Amino acid sequence: MNKEKLTELYKEYNLTKDDVFKHQHYLIITRSGIDKIQAVAKIQIHYEVVKCEPNFAVFKAIAHKGSAMIETFGSALKGENYKDGSTNSWYVAEMAEKRAMSRAVLKLTGFYEQGVFGEDESESFKNNNK
Repeated sequence: MNKEKLTELYKEYNLTKDDVFKHQHYLIITRSGIDKIQAVAKIQIHYEVVKCEPNFAVFKAIAHKGSAMIETFGSALKGENYKDGSTNSWYVAEMAEKRAMSRAVLKLTGFYEQGVFGEDESESFKNNNK
């Protein structure tokens, strides 16, 4: 993780301390931070439903930022807690979509290569410091 590069990215995408938090070994960007980055970077995302069942969903995100393009996936499995599945919500399709979006945005903007993840990518990434 390059602190100078991260500081540059935070400034470029107008992130504030409310958009980022430390979680164990990772830096996490909140849902509102992901939305800010997507807006500033003008990232367009289209989704394909790969699988959608009552307890499990997989979405493919196809994202464009200028001439750059990435395809990535987000999934969600309903469980009693995140150890049994990847979400305790019945909204598995929506969770899969948010996870695919987070990954696409962070990969296209260089955050992933700095070891930064999106809050929606795992139930274990939720900010317990709020």
